[in-house]
Amino acid sequence: MDSSGIPKSSHQRIQSRPKKKPFAVYHYKRKKRLLPHPIAWPFRLLTLFLFLFMGFLYCPLQPFETIRNFWVESAMTSMSHQYLAKWFFSDAKIQKILDSDQAQDLGNSDSTLINARSTNKNNSTELINISQNGFSGYLLKINNPGRVRVAVTHYLGKIGERAEDIAYETGAAAVINGGAFSDPQGNGSGGHPQGILISRGRLLYKDPGVSTYDIIGLNQRNVLVLGHYTLANVKRMGIRDAVTFGPFLVVNGKPAITHGDGAWGIAPRTAIGQTKDGTILMLVIDGRQVGSLGATLKDVQNIMLKYGAYNVANLDGGASTVLYYHGYIVNHPSSPYGERHAPSFFIVK
Repeated sequence: MDSSGIPKSSHQRIQSRPKKKPFAVYHYKRKKRLLPHPIAWPFRLLTLFLFLFMGFLYCPLQPFETIRNFWVESAMTSMSHQYLAKWFFSDAKIQKILDSDQAQDLGNSDSTLINARSTNKNNSTELINISQNGFSGYLLKINNPGRVRVAVTHYLGKIGERAEDIAYETGAAAVINGGAFSDPQGNGSGGHPQGILISRGRLLYKDPGVSTYDIIGLNQRNVLVLGHYTLANVKRMGIRDAVTFGPFLVVNGKPAITHGDGAWGIAPRTAIGQTKDGTILMLVIDGRQVGSLGATLKDVQNIMLKYGAYNVANLDGGASTVLYYHGYIVNHPSSPYGERHAPSFFIVK
């Protein structure tokens, strides 16, 4: 022990402890929060988007199936965006989706049910604005079906022409685009028709090696004829003007689409129809643009039925959809380059 009475060993332990600093001397370092890397948030958002997107593609619930079918149908009916469906689904699955909503084949129209004579002397036309949720367009009524013909490009087999060109060359009061044509990868010249092409009683083109053609035409009585006919049938029936496209949306007053929306998605549309009294109806719907995304085939069918159509055929649509009327293109073609070149048109003289 030392003189204080504390054992020497204990005194040494106490003395060896470090002296505490005064309270004010201590500094507490707060841990820094690590901010996410600049790439992290976009990556997370992309992951979330892909998760939701794949969910809607493969979820078996009805709302998701409807959206999925709509996605596939819109992609497959375009010429240049079919990969949007083929990336995610097999060919068999795509075909199953398309088959489930397609228009029925109702056979051939009966021309004896149309009385075109009652309107042959009335040369008036009427342009009607069409506006519905998601799209807008125009319906042209031509009271005299005898004014309606098929016009073709002067450079058939080489390059197509625009609706304005056709109007200038023929003196037409109105022009809409017509039938099918070859357009590989969207880069075709518009001069090569497909199916059959008849103008003023002259057979201008027919697909080689084909026995039956899908006819959208007018006979000598100015009746719109829809059907699947051989060349011999076409001659026997006196078809004066005709193109090929489809599907037929109304045949003999009966709608072809009773389930789904027609399996063609939404897009710009062109259609031609006729009422029982012979009045011709030409419909164009704008699409692929702000304010008018496009219409389904069922939309087209329903509009034409509303205006009394007894027979209706879908014509080439998409970027081809155009309506020229009394000196102006009245609709808004979806192509950024304006009117598309095509081989055939329905005109009103």
